[in-house]
Amino acid sequence: MAEKISAVKGMNDIAAPESAHWEWLEAKVRALMGRYGYRNIRTPIVEPTALFVRGLGEVTDIVEKEMYSFEDRLNGEQLTLRPEGTAGVVRAVVEQNLIYDGPKRLYYMGPMFRHERPQRGRYRQFHQVGAEALGFAGPDVDAEQIAMACDLWAELGLSDVTLEINSLGQPAERQLHRAALIAYLEQHQDQLDEDAKRRLYSNPLRILDTKNPAMQTLVEGAPKLMDYLGEQSLAHFDGLRALLDAQGIAYRINPRLVRGMDYYNLSVFEFVTTALGSQGTVCAGGRYDGLIAQVGGKPAPAVGWALGVERILELLKEQQLLPAVPVPDCYAIIPQREALAQVMPVLRALRAAGVSVQMHAGGADGHGSMKSQFKKADGSGARYALIFGDSELAAGQVAVKPLREGAGAITEQTLFALAQASDWAAQLRQA
Repeated sequence: MAEKISAVKGMNDIAAPESAHWEWLEAKVRALMGRYGYRNIRTPIVEPTALFVRGLGEVTDIVEKEMYSFEDRLNGEQLTLRPEGTAGVVRAVVEQNLIYDGPKRLYYMGPMFRHERPQRGRYRQFHQVGAEALGFAGPDVDAEQIAMACDLWAELGLSDVTLEINSLGQPAERQLHRAALIAYLEQHQDQLDEDAKRRLYSNPLRILDTKNPAMQTLVEGAPKLMDYLGEQSLAHFDGLRALLDAQGIAYRINPRLVRGMDYYNLSVFEFVTTALGSQGTVCAGGRYDGLIAQVGGKPAPAVGWALGVERILELLKEQQLLPAVPVPDCYAIIPQREALAQVMPVLRALRAAGVSVQMHAGGADGHGSMKSQFKKADGSGARYALIFGDSELAAGQVAVKPLREGAGAITEQTLFALAQASDWAAQLRQA
């Protein structure tokens, strides 16, 4: 026997019945995006490494530690499995000139890759849903995107999800704050951990996002970026707050909220929960007005967010909100394999009429006894058994037997004509 090959650590298979919950959530997202006028975009999983180095920032954790990067053996090109979705969407928008005729609202779903320690809700291959609005400058679209996420939580029934917002201002304002922050941290270097010392001059803003309990008092006393914002930045932030207030959306201003990518400016936001331990952020985003120009496009404003699919599903599970796994309407019991040629056209007609039918299939050693087939029918969760026995088929009929109490319209075993399957199919469908 050959040695068993296992999946890469932190990259998980998603099989039934769990995959049904993924499909259910994805359908909810697609419907919501459509109601807000967002259209789907699909970008490659592999992108040039330079896209993420330039877009995310060379001294971010993602670029420094977490990217799966490699050299193409055929042409020597430096490539990376995408660690996030926004940079690839912006690259596609620039390359395909997608906003030449006006702003666009786009969304994506798919796997991302980061080399980090796998833990609950955080894996090396993980999945994101992202919404990106490109070409819109005002705080109205920032507020629209936040409202869209809130609508998703409401539709899913989720509680214990709170919104935090902040403003990062513009690059020149951040430079003034950066200088003040470095000066403050230099005065307290003895309190900095190794990670903070490494970032002191390369990316001091990220020190404010430290999770080290020993540094919390130091961080609380650091200069606040909000105190360095100019009139236009403050007006944008105030405009966002006013529009959130108008919609009754509760939020908390978190001056330490900085996000992990360098491309953000002005408004940033996170939806957080206390139900998932240390992995408390379930959706995050903000404005990235400079990124389109950074990847070679004509300057244009943009804003977006991404949510972690695994984390949302974990939260739904924690709050017991996951739906029941779908089951077939019917299970087809076929005692004789020779009957398949007569039965299978009937099953196709039922399916064409919207009935879900799982057919019993036998192996090389036979088609299975009636008893074993009824056992599998019961185990399938189907509400009805379709019995294609010799006597039924000889009469051109099928016996429909309810398998559950209150299965539906048919309450006792009933015979139906095979030739009129489309006429009685509706009685089999889930109400």
